[in-house]
Amino acid sequence: MIENSQDSQYEKEVNPARLMSVKILNRLERSGSYIDKLVDYELNSNNLSDLDKALLKELVYGVTRWKAKLDWVLIGFFHGDFQKCFNYVKNALRIGLYQILYLDKVPNSAAIDEAVEIVKRKQGKKTAGLINGVLRNIARNIENIRFPKENDDRAFYISIMESHPKWMVSKWIERFGEEEALALLRKNNEISQQTIKINPFKITREEIFKLFEEHKVEYQESKFLEGSIKILTQKVKMHKTELFKDGKITIQDTSASLAAKLLTAKENENILDMCAAPGGKTSQIIEDMNDKGKVTAVDLFEARVKLIEENIKRLGYKSIEVEAADLRTYNTEVLFDGIQLDVPCSGLGTISKKPDIKWSFEKESIAKLHKIQLEFLTLSSKLVKVGGRIVYSTCTIEKEENENVINEFLKENTNFELDKAEKYIHPEVCRDGMMMTFPHIHNIDGAFAARLVRKS
Repeated sequence: MIENSQDSQYEKEVNPARLMSVKILNRLERSGSYIDKLVDYELNSNNLSDLDKALLKELVYGVTRWKAKLDWVLIGFFHGDFQKCFNYVKNALRIGLYQILYLDKVPNSAAIDEAVEIVKRKQGKKTAGLINGVLRNIARNIENIRFPKENDDRAFYISIMESHPKWMVSKWIERFGEEEALALLRKNNEISQQTIKINPFKITREEIFKLFEEHKVEYQESKFLEGSIKILTQKVKMHKTELFKDGKITIQDTSASLAAKLLTAKENENILDMCAAPGGKTSQIIEDMNDKGKVTAVDLFEARVKLIEENIKRLGYKSIEVEAADLRTYNTEVLFDGIQLDVPCSGLGTISKKPDIKWSFEKESIAKLHKIQLEFLTLSSKLVKVGGRIVYSTCTIEKEENENVINEFLKENTNFELDKAEKYIHPEVCRDGMMMTFPHIHNIDGAFAARLVRKS
């Protein structure tokens, strides 16, 4: 029987970062919200120390990243059906175990005691005692944990050890071969690094490099794109800096900048940026056209349109109009010189940043997305003038959402042709005339873009 938490007496204070981590993980499973939104909300809503903020983020992202491996261990040591536990209990156990397995600087005793206290507050002493027994048993037998047999079901073994859904592992092994698939899985499990893009209207590369050197910020400029810079010093939060607030930089992965660069927007052109939020690709387009011309940035929801407006205001651009609209009902009297079409996708190229995607996305959804993506591309083709171009882009590595969509579209629309990407962007990120980036190869997000030109 679960005790009433109001009748329990607590002898210890619980670290707020650990307590909030359990709550966030519960919400993540229950609501289908995005991990980054939930974490940011708690970080901004609570008066946590910098150490506790770092711990909260480490625990939530770490548990989500390694959930399959953690659950395998817990199932082996739990007396009863672990999967039928309350989410609160499961997540307290996961957080405790994650610290035991992955955080060397946290004593096992602290990780266990805090997990026990968290459960005691919600579920009572009896359940807390169970948690205590399970975690202490694991800590004592850490060298004797039994994982799946390596060769009985190879894909299943890898799915547990690298903590990805089995269907995803099998799919990537079939496509890439086991060695490359393993490299991709391991890259997905690395903590992602921030990447910024310079706003050339407000600061130069030389000025920002000098600032980084003065403040001992380690950085690396992308070899694929000038002005796209990876921040190697993890403790620096670029979105909190004056550089960001003053609009001198924006946070954007190199792959997204490359996709927008493929459009080659020019001065005085009329450009449509469809599915534009939060406006990162929009900023690259405006910069390429020297903020002279017109960019219409469109997204479906008002809340996402506000994100674009906030970013554009911060960056100080002028040649842009923003509106909420649905591509399926979008009307225009004037055809566009170029269209940036960033379609809804699985996001499977961004797992290192958003590890919750691998658990929330279902294999069956790929076929549904393919249909929507093809529809969006076909609708966009009616809005571009003869001689104009469309850049179709995603942040996924799945062929069904990428080259298969392009090939199917070109087969049905012979008045369009593929304009080879390597003519406009770095050839190392191009395959078969299209931009294709992979986390384990290019050390940036997995993404895709294809440039299509209307001939008639």
